[in-house]
Amino acid sequence: MIDISLQNIKKSFGGVQVLLDVSFDVQAGERVALLGPNGAGKTTLLRILTGALEPDEGEVVLAADKRIGLISQIPVYPDGYTVEDVLRSAVRHLDQLRERMTALEAAMQTDSSASTLAKYDRLAAEYDRLGGYATDYERDRVANGLDIGPAMRSQSFDSLSGGEKTRVNLARLLLEDTDILLLDEPTNHLDLKSTQWLEDFLLRFKGTVLTVSHDRWFLDTVVQRTIELDGGVCRFYAGNYSFYIAEKQRRYEELRRQYEKNQKQIAHLEQAARDLRLWAFLGNDKLYKRAFSMEKRIARLQTAPRPQTERKLKARFKEKEFLGDEVLVAQDLGKSFGEKRLFDHLDLLIRPGERVAVMGDNGSGKSTLVKLILGEEVPDRGYTRLGPAVRTAYLPQLVTFSHPDRTLVDTLIYDDRAQPQDARDRLAAFNFTGEDVFKTVGSLSGGEQSRLRLCMLMKADVNFLILDEPTNHLDIASREWIEQALDDYGGTLLFVSHDRWFTDRFATRIWEIKDGTLTDFAGGYTEYQQYKARQTELDHALRRHEPKAKAAPRPARPADPAKALAKLEREIEKLEASLAHVASREEEYASDYQKLLELGEERSALQERLDGLYAQWEELAE
Repeated sequence: MIDISLQNIKKSFGGVQVLLDVSFDVQAGERVALLGPNGAGKTTLLRILTGALEPDEGEVVLAADKRIGLISQIPVYPDGYTVEDVLRSAVRHLDQLRERMTALEAAMQTDSSASTLAKYDRLAAEYDRLGGYATDYERDRVANGLDIGPAMRSQSFDSLSGGEKTRVNLARLLLEDTDILLLDEPTNHLDLKSTQWLEDFLLRFKGTVLTVSHDRWFLDTVVQRTIELDGGVCRFYAGNYSFYIAEKQRRYEELRRQYEKNQKQIAHLEQAARDLRLWAFLGNDKLYKRAFSMEKRIARLQTAPRPQTERKLKARFKEKEFLGDEVLVAQDLGKSFGEKRLFDHLDLLIRPGERVAVMGDNGSGKSTLVKLILGEEVPDRGYTRLGPAVRTAYLPQLVTFSHPDRTLVDTLIYDDRAQPQDARDRLAAFNFTGEDVFKTVGSLSGGEQSRLRLCMLMKADVNFLILDEPTNHLDIASREWIEQALDDYGGTLLFVSHDRWFTDRFATRIWEIKDGTLTDFAGGYTEYQQYKARQTELDHALRRHEPKAKAAPRPARPADPAKALAKLEREIEKLEASLAHVASREEEYASDYQKLLELGEERSALQERLDGLYAQWEELAE
């Protein structure tokens, strides 16, 4: 069954044709990625699917009776709406159904007719079918999974940052009874924990997903099929991002081989055509026709264009040789903001050539640690020290320029004191060529500004490179350009990143900040995830094999059984209340697997005690 069908979609803006001829189908239950360079028309296509835009030509068909939701659109809510109000608005239809049931319950106090009871039964069945009795549990589960805590849920929605609004809107969309999810950069503004929760949610989601994303790890984990939108048309790949990359390269190599084969054939035919014309000139007219036929064949072969691949960066860092043993030393380092303690008593050492990834949830202190190392923040205790021969370069999370009105070439001439030709050569190495070098810095996209800043960082010898979220909000091409620039860099690297693809490619050591402590792991990202999984399994195994406490000796029969029975009933009531409280907490922490494990053990202990009290109660009652 087809949920989404696009046929011959065309769309232009101001005379610029964005979508030339887009046609594809998405089957029910599929998870499909829509990829392409910036400006290819991906968001335009999503807006056409929701009806926010009308195509110039073509037809859009969506499965009947299926609801569709787009994450990039943040609705305008009434003044004073809290985050909790926004989350509850996802199930407004269930609230209305509940109101009708409540009205019928009041009516049944005086009207117990069969028709009234039947009507109430139908409403109750529908309410149950739509999950009405589990709405509070689902709301808590989704909110906790996306790190929308109780404090944020009580805030006014209008007071949130743009990233927080996007996160809340994503939660609302996931809570709606939506059959088709259109996700435009869903992992932007999410930390690693929330991103992994979203991946788990989408893998269990029974509906259809069409997503635009630059998060390559997310695409590898979630999607089953890839559609590339480039030049206004689509190309199709039957797999996730890794399959897409390999298959795209295979197709390019096949086209290149075919093109080279055609060129050899064309050269051979051209020589043969020249020979035929020469022989025809000597008096054989039939050879003219053969030469003409051969030239028509050559023209057909020449219609195939030379296959193109993306231009690779030729940039390379000028590395300064480092002869010491210590690039960075931190002793007894501590930092707090008010009552929030980020970390304390950290002892850190980075040696030459290491590539250290700093990981952790939003607000854990990753960027603060980088600023302490750079001397932009002062520690509450302890110190950091760079080696005497260390030359640092820093790429901040938010790239800015002191003169955004200057052109690219003037920026290098004035800020880096480069000669004009040297500036042009360095810019060309970073794919800024032709008229691009005369653009103003302020007119560049975020990815282009990061690329320009990297170009400027390479002006001098560097042996310690520090990057804070270098791929944040960049498209895939820009991420790959930055990675190409780092590939041949042999110095020491320290970086903060939520990009698991980038981290897995470069990290040789992991620093994870969590709950005020720092875990130092010697290895890459994949090895670190495997290590954490083994630790979790080991913890569970140890808990399972903990020796059980010996059963307490059976108490002597009390002198006053009636009084003892009343006491037992009070204890049973308390334990039942404790079990109900644990059950409510399990709903609250539905997405926190570690917490659920702890609560499960607490519930088992309470249930064991309760079973013992029930047995005593039965014995006394007899």
